[in-house]
Amino acid sequence: MIHFKTLSDMHRSNGYPGPENPLLSLLRCNQTCTFGNTEYTSDFYMIGFKKLIAGQIMYGRTKYDHDSGSMSFFKPRQVIEMRNVELEESGFAIYMHEDYLNGHPLHSEIKKYSFFEYESNEALHLSPKEEMIIWDLYQKIEIEYNNNPDEYSRDIILAHIDSILKYAQRFYKRQFINRTSLSGKVVSKFNEKLALYFNNGYLQEKGLPTVKFMASELNMSSRYLSDLLKQETGKTAIELIHIFLISEAKNMLIEAEQSVSEIAYALGFDNLPYFSRLFKKETGVSPNQFKKQLVA
Repeated sequence: MIHFKTLSDMHRSNGYPGPENPLLSLLRCNQTCTFGNTEYTSDFYMIGFKKLIAGQIMYGRTKYDHDSGSMSFFKPRQVIEMRNVELEESGFAIYMHEDYLNGHPLHSEIKKYSFFEYESNEALHLSPKEEMIIWDLYQKIEIEYNNNPDEYSRDIILAHIDSILKYAQRFYKRQFINRTSLSGKVVSKFNEKLALYFNNGYLQEKGLPTVKFMASELNMSSRYLSDLLKQETGKTAIELIHIFLISEAKNMLIEAEQSVSEIAYALGFDNLPYFSRLFKKETGVSPNQFKKQLVA
């Protein structure tokens, strides 16, 4: 597998002209673009605006759903594989070496955008009006990129890239909202998997279910699962796991003759104080207080 440490190496390997900046590269697709079978990792972020006509893109070893989507986002050191990819004209790609962000607020901010993190990802779908916004920002970056650089160039370029990312965040959120039926199904499946985990006795055998485990059961990444659940329920995956466990705990405190420590163990908690803190956070009272209220 190829690993590109520099943009120059990546350009050379693909037969592109050399980049104007050693840490930043802009590429336009002004006619139908085709790629063979390539698999690589890199030290770059990539923001792409291209519609897939044919072929397949793999990101993080899983198929990247690019059907009808317009924008895609890849991060450094993820495995990217392209198989007979053919892209529609009128597209662009921004390649940004991670060192380009050093000393700039975006160095930390970019890590907050979960669409770079999805292992089971999908491209961002844009309306014509949204496409115009993204193209306008890209063209402003392109003007700076092709100008003689000065002390303001990098800050101006990164400000526009930051705007693209903020708009993408907004558009992805709209994409989630428009798919409430999908989200609803995910919530149902999530709760079904939790109930199955509990009913099969895995809490004592394997301990508390992690978000990573739940996501793998649903064939998606942890970040993607949490985003969908947050949009649908207002709660993250870990919060919903906690709510489920406390609901079971309350039921066991009502029905069972077990002690609080026995119930905590039965629910996969090795640490009784942690269970008690979580229970109080969700209910407002400790498990012992809850049990006493039932007796009173």
